[in-house]
Amino acid sequence: MTTNRDLTRQISVLVLAVVAIFGAAWGAGAFGGTPTSEAADGALSASATPVAPGTTAFSIWSVIYVGLIAYAVWQALPSQRESARQRSMGWLAALSMLLNAGWLLVVQAGSVWASVVVMAALLTTLVMILERMRATPSSSLVETVLVDGTFGLYLGWVTVAAIANVAAAITTAEPGDLGLGSTGWGVVLVVVAALVAVAYAVHTRGRIAINLAMAWGLAWIAVARWEGPLEDSTVAPVAAGAAAVALLSAVVVRLRRRA
Repeated sequence: MTTNRDLTRQISVLVLAVVAIFGAAWGAGAFGGTPTSEAADGALSASATPVAPGTTAFSIWSVIYVGLIAYAVWQALPSQRESARQRSMGWLAALSMLLNAGWLLVVQAGSVWASVVVMAALLTTLVMILERMRATPSSSLVETVLVDGTFGLYLGWVTVAAIANVAAAITTAEPGDLGLGSTGWGVVLVVVAALVAVAYAVHTRGRIAINLAMAWGLAWIAVARWEGPLEDSTVAPVAAGAAAVALLSAVVVRLRRRA
């Protein structure tokens, strides 16, 4: 039975998807905003830390935002008003879009450590969405693409972005080498990302979208360390290996399931 809460949920998701797109445009430098790579004194640029992905890596946001808009329109259809799955995850989806815009806002304000807090909240929200999606399977191919695909890419990319965000925040605090040096910590963080990717693959039984986005981000860390202004001949191959592990772990788990 449809309730007012269902309609409110659908409208909220639709409105906040538009807010997220507006925030993305602002973060790209439109409407008087400062490009994210230049905000906060460049703390989040492609050459800020050894685990910062190359600039091209961020083009994945275009795919994610298109997916979010498509999802927002689809979930607003009358046929989805009483969907048990949307009732379970809809408000979390709306929250993720709000946090997405909030992250851009605090970065524009120059607060890198505040952006870590918002990013952590966003990552937590996306993990919760993942669990809701796993608890209530998709009922159609369209739903699988728009919901599972979009939020899978979203989670995978935000996981890599969160690691880069933490590294940027630590760098701005100028803590010194902390024993391992920037290269050592870069390797540690990249290896952690690979382990998280394997954990996602095992836990989700090989959901490709999550690990595909992580592999994309890790591959562009490798490219940036090989070709960018902050070259690092140690982090680059480790990041490339981590990208391969991220993608192959999901493929292997999926093939084992089918076998």
